[in-house]
Amino acid sequence: MTGLMLKDMYSLRTYFLKQLALMTVLYLAISVGLMKNFSFLDFIREVGKHITVNYMMSKDSVKKRLSADSTNGMSFTEFTYQLVQGYDFLYLRRNYNCLLQMGGSDQWGNITTGAELIRRTNGGEVFALTCPLITKADGGKFGKTESGNIWLDPRYTSPYKFYQFWLNVSDSDAERYIKIFTSIEKEEIEALIAEHQAAPHLRILQKRLAKEVTVMVHSEDDYNAAVDASNILFGNATSEALRKLDEDTLLAVFEGVPQFEISRDALTGGVKAVDLFVDNAAVFASKGEMRKLVQGGGVSLNKEKLAAFDQVITAADLLDEKYLLVQRGKKNYYLLIAK
Repeated sequence: MTGLMLKDMYSLRTYFLKQLALMTVLYLAISVGLMKNFSFLDFIREVGKHITVNYMMSKDSVKKRLSADSTNGMSFTEFTYQLVQGYDFLYLRRNYNCLLQMGGSDQWGNITTGAELIRRTNGGEVFALTCPLITKADGGKFGKTESGNIWLDPRYTSPYKFYQFWLNVSDSDAERYIKIFTSIEKEEIEALIAEHQAAPHLRILQKRLAKEVTVMVHSEDDYNAAVDASNILFGNATSEALRKLDEDTLLAVFEGVPQFEISRDALTGGVKAVDLFVDNAAVFASKGEMRKLVQGGGVSLNKEKLAAFDQVITAADLLDEKYLLVQRGKKNYYLLIAK
């Protein structure tokens, strides 16, 4: 019975996320459409006259920004935003019989301004529903206006980066997020927290959180691929695992490592590794340095130990027909791009 209930919960959550996405698109389309032929003067004449400055100043969010303790102050745009958002609610109520607006707790003032605008113009009862704002370890909120935001759409945040985000949250955030973003039962969460606290270096909470959320938003296959990709950089992955990566994931995994452009034509006829990694790409400072590291087993190409410093590299060695991954020592990676 519990399994059935959890399955139904996941189905319901998936349905809700899809409906929420559709409503968001509809809301944005309506907002753009309704303001398209609505001038600023029309807006303040038709809408602004219904809400007083005193009412807008009474909002806690405005008071905090205008208080003596605030160093940033508040722009006119920010001050009037509650009126614009309030009009959105009014328009949706008039034209689509919308009765409920939902948002984070920081939107309470804007939403209630909409409810007040409806009361003073259209009349009738509407409702506001907010939930506590989910913040990151640094106190910043999740949102498109914040840096480091995480998208559900894989076009904007790949499953690998999505997985890595949850895997790298702090211990305190992991304890909160696993309760908010997963459907794991309370008893199991408490057991996971206790296990994590006994051996925090194993990151048990983060690993379970990352798995649950990645599978829910993307898929089991995407989760497994993200784990394999992580092992390439941080574990003992094989050349076979490296070659399974698609180009986007490969670039995401090795984002930030030094990159060099090399000639594809040179690879067609074959080029010695020592020439390629010293003369064509500055992976090594000298041929002598490379020779010494290769003899000690400290150089790998595409996750395979380089057998000889003068081993011939050809186009057949390219990953995704474009890349060569050179590893010097345990932690130094270089990405060579054939053009």
